[in-house]
Amino acid sequence: MKRRREVMEKVSEIRCAIEELSSKIVKLKTSNHEDHSGVNDHVFLPAKPFLQICYWLLQVLDKIGPTMVVLRQDVHQNIQRIEKLLESDPSVYSNLVEMLKKEAREGNARATKSCTRAFVWLTRSMDLTAVLLEKIMIEPGQAMEKVVEESYNVTLKPWHGWISTAAYKVALKLVPVRKIFISLLMNEEEDYDMLKNEIQSLNSILMPVLAEIHSILNTFRADRLNSA
Repeated sequence: MKRRREVMEKVSEIRCAIEELSSKIVKLKTSNHEDHSGVNDHVFLPAKPFLQICYWLLQVLDKIGPTMVVLRQDVHQNIQRIEKLLESDPSVYSNLVEMLKKEAREGNARATKSCTRAFVWLTRSMDLTAVLLEKIMIEPGQAMEKVVEESYNVTLKPWHGWISTAAYKVALKLVPVRKIFISLLMNEEEDYDMLKNEIQSLNSILMPVLAEIHSILNTFRADRLNSA
């Protein structure tokens, strides 16, 4: 029974992410009326489903292994920061846009431990994951280390200082070989084509959502934040 449960959990990871995105996060509600922030006052980006997808991201990073331990810690800390604000007033902060508005009004959106900064880095981490999974599928002959490096270069590196960048260069030496990573993403009943279809489905939903989130962050002038 334990082995069966482990298999079922492994099988459902990407599928659960697809279902979560399909049913909740993609339903951004908008209106034509804008408030003083320049954002439609009825734009709704639900916090809980977003954070659930971030927890799924942690599972993907775990599969890449020790090379992503620093990123994993950052992701988990950023999730906790947003969860703390959400718990302080669920009726208000169930909408992540309200979180951005609050910190913009208070003038602390750029603070080191702001929820805005946490939101920005969680979004960028999802950018990395989406690019990484896409590259794995469209470049089957490329070494895993190269895939991770290229994905990092186009998503996180532009916003990292030299210390973070140097740390990632060292961590790349711990990346698992491609075959092992692929095997960790799928279970015994799946094959490569099935996994490829699932990842394509996930990214077809995730990419537009990320584009919408980046647009919102741009409105709040938060999309250019560098590492603190």
